[in-house]
Order: sequence, then structure tokens, then C-alpha cells
Amino acid sequence: MVVAAAAPVVSAPELAKKELIEKAVERSGVKKKDAKPVVEAVLALLGEAVAEGRELNLKPFGKLRINRSQERSNGTVFVCKLRQPLAASEPQTATPEENAGGGENSSNDPLAEPAAEG
Repeated sequence: MVVAAAAPVVSAPELAKKELIEKAVERSGVKKKDAKPVVEAVLALLGEAVAEGRELNLKPFGKLRINRSQERSNGTVFVCKLRQPLAASEPQTATPEENAGGGENSSNDPLAEPAAEG
């Protein structure tokens, strides 16, 4: 069986940090001056985690695994695999169990009742 190499899928222009911050402001409703440091901090944390070789499991973004890395003169090149849930474009809400995280400080009693599906 001959398997052809997969062609890269490019369906939209690159997402830059400025646009990411603008979209976060639109979606969250917070002020840009409040969102910008948070987005920058999260990006820094994600970069540090990848540099350490850690897997990322961030719903609804998906699960990212580093297959290999190579040091170059201008930086490190990471080849990664990203698996996203089928409905990645739709905002997902966490279940009470996911929100609780199973920690000792969480109670079994939710703060609010789940919304009725309909």
C-alpha cells in the first residue's frame, strides 16, 4: 500500500497576537487593557510548557503532543501533533466534575444548577 504525504491545510490567514487579543476582548466582554496581560501571560506559559517538552491538554483547543524537536541557529523547531474534538469550533462548557477538578477544596454541591437543554 502506498501512502501519499498529507498536504498542509491552510484555510485562513495566520492568527497574530494582536488579533487574538481583539477576539478575546470580543468574546469575553472584558476591556482590552485587562485582557492583554492575561493573553500574553497565557501565551508565555504555553511557550514555556512546549519548550519543556510537556504535552498540552486544553479543552476545547485540543491535545498537543510534541513528536520531535530540532535546535536551529534561529531557535528550536517543534513538530507537533494536535488533536481537536470534532466540535472544536463550538464553545464547550465544562461539567461540574471538570470544574471541580477533584480537589480537596471543592464541594459536591454546585454553585448554580445546570441550564435546561432545549
